[in-house]
Amino acid sequence: MVGRLQKAWRDVNASYWFFPALFSLLALLLASGTLWLDRNGFADVLNEITWLQPARPDGASNMLSVIAAAMIGVASTVFSITIAAVAYASGNYGPRLLTNFMEDRGNQLSLASFIGTFVYAITVLRTVRLSDEAPASAENAAATYLPGFVPQLSLLVAFALMGISVAVLVYFLNHIPASIRINTVLKGIGSRLLEEIEESFPDENDGTRAGSAPEGTPVLASETGYVQIINFERLEKIARRENGVLKLNVRTGDFFHPDVVIGFWTDMDTFEDLPDGEVRDCFTLGNMRTPTQDLQFLIDELVEIGLRALSPGINDPFTAVTAIHWLGAATAELGRRKLVRTFARKGEKPHVAPLEDSFEHFVTRGFGSMRGSVATSRIATLIAFEALVDASTTLDDETRRKVLHDEGVRLVEQAREHLVGPELHAVEARYQSFLGQIAR
Repeated sequence: MVGRLQKAWRDVNASYWFFPALFSLLALLLASGTLWLDRNGFADVLNEITWLQPARPDGASNMLSVIAAAMIGVASTVFSITIAAVAYASGNYGPRLLTNFMEDRGNQLSLASFIGTFVYAITVLRTVRLSDEAPASAENAAATYLPGFVPQLSLLVAFALMGISVAVLVYFLNHIPASIRINTVLKGIGSRLLEEIEESFPDENDGTRAGSAPEGTPVLASETGYVQIINFERLEKIARRENGVLKLNVRTGDFFHPDVVIGFWTDMDTFEDLPDGEVRDCFTLGNMRTPTQDLQFLIDELVEIGLRALSPGINDPFTAVTAIHWLGAATAELGRRKLVRTFARKGEKPHVAPLEDSFEHFVTRGFGSMRGSVATSRIATLIAFEALVDASTTLDDETRRKVLHDEGVRLVEQAREHLVGPELHAVEARYQSFLGQIAR
């Protein structure tokens, strides 16, 4: 249940309906509140302000009509611009980045502000009454005309909301082009990756290595999809209750289908009547990978941008350089952390063993995945050597330092197959410097 709620909240965050719907409801409540104040005389104090001219029924109707029409028109334009920006970013940077732009709070709140102002103006407009209007109900048709009603306080609030909407529009027009700049996109991915690393692996490296491949009595999957969320805390409680150890065979972001092994029971008192159904319920599946609990998804986004930038059709090594810089920062952060997680209470024996990844796995996932394309560009290759050296400066673990050394060796081997002449000479010189620095 917790995993499903987390997935539902993530889906809401990546939607364009939640905040507009919320702001519409708030606007409706605000309009009802200000109209109540106007009807009950609480707004009469406004008449004592000499410089504030009271609105007339015709002027109030016209103003509210203009605000409502303008806001719905601007909202339509904002939505069109947003979709165009999302399509541009998805096509140029990769379809996996679509989620990042859908979750952009600036776009969501801008659209919601215009929709909320529209709802408020329409709600107040229906209460403005001219002095010569007949009663609305048929039972009072023979009655005298009702006195005019102009909600002065509500009009002032509508005017203020219009001013806020204009400011939001100016912000939005600046935010959209800024948000699709490649450096901004890479900064967003890289910053989130560093935060996820810190949250997933809070402890400093103590030399502990990732465990061997899990084995035992298998737990089989019964559904198909990508693992989006794993409720590790619930799994820990189940395994503790059974007085056994559950070793997971999948991680967040993996794809499985029925009969795929998702975990193994070990160290059990009895292997009868195992709660495999409860275990399966702790895995929330979806039709795509998401950044939640999935470091590799964020690494893959950086790699994808770098590979696209280095493709022959685009040939933009400087975008790839920025992606390499962020990969280097993430590698350095991973290098100084203990890459083994536990979800047991302090002082208690852990009963759940997540599928852990070694430092070598993360380096291969990042630098290794880009290596083939990086080796075709002198600029990108030189920066990759620098990033590997910089990452090694945070390491006091010779095993992990060797991983970076081996990655540099493989990079220069591939560069020798693609580069010639002065470009290769520059790479060879940088490689020799790399060997001296990485060995310190």
